[in-house]
Amino acid sequence: MAVTFSTHAGATAAALFPALVDLYAFVYAEPPYEEGPAEVAGFAEGLPAEATRPGFALVAAEEAGALVGAAYAWTMPAGRWWGHADAEPPADVLHADKCAVMEWVVHPSRRGRGVGLGLLRRLLAGRPERWATLASDPRAPARAMYGRAGWARVAGSRLPSGPPVDLLVLPLSH
Repeated sequence: MAVTFSTHAGATAAALFPALVDLYAFVYAEPPYEEGPAEVAGFAEGLPAEATRPGFALVAAEEAGALVGAAYAWTMPAGRWWGHADAEPPADVLHADKCAVMEWVVHPSRRGRGVGLGLLRRLLAGRPERWATLASDPRAPARAMYGRAGWARVAGSRLPSGPPVDLLVLPLSH
């Protein structure tokens, strides 16, 4: 079966939230995350607010009508940076709008088939921001992939509930 990609905002994005929550629960139950019902409920509760942020876009990957991957982002405005960061990014990053990639998940059975790359390329294509940024658990296999794709670590962060994360940036071509 072929994987199809689609881009969503507003109501069409909200229609995908139940399937996205299910995919999130499945993916983040894996090590090193090992998230349970409380974390999944927090993710589900926060999704509607995420979708109202400026620049919100969600890219879905579906196969035979089932969600097998998704990525979403919104605009982090100039002058803003990740909470609890141990350092600010370079000035040209801090003082520019940034595309904040908040989630990028692929069902384990579809990994290694280009689904993740397809999601990210579509999510970042045509964005008006000069930079993309994301937070990544350095223990996760995805972290090595980000490095190979050109993402650079510029700081770290540790939220009160969770492991330390690397804060990464990627220049967007315009």
